[in-house]
Amino acid sequence: MIEIREATEVDDVLLEALGRLIPQLSNSSPAPSSVELSEIVKSDASILLVAEEHGVVLGMMTLVVFRIPTGVRAWIEDVVVDEAARGRGVGEALNRVAIERACEAGARTIDLTSRPSREAANRLYDRLNFEQRDTNVYRLDL
Repeated sequence: MIEIREATEVDDVLLEALGRLIPQLSNSSPAPSSVELSEIVKSDASILLVAEEHGVVLGMMTLVVFRIPTGVRAWIEDVVVDEAARGRGVGEALNRVAIERACEAGARTIDLTSRPSREAANRLYDRLNFEQRDTNVYRLDL
């Protein structure tokens, strides 16, 4: 049984899991240090959701919720499911909990981005009724 929980403390299991999962998400970003991970789990704006089965971390995502003048916004970021656990509903379980948490926080929408090459993820977002938006995404490297 896959369980989704909010990470509220940093321990060796969580650090090891991120050390294993982050390279599967990005080959250009290192896993966060213990201090950086502590900042994430203590932040009022971010919720680190972790999928576990029998104490083994199978995946994670970050739900970011913040207020702006036009309302409460929610973003899903850094979704990753361990390669060995893909196709078992881990990503869907994480997303369903994130949707529930965003609703509870007062958000009317949730945004996310997903590369076209992540075909399974894009099919999942479609099944969950996310709609692809016709928008430009801009980035400024600092």
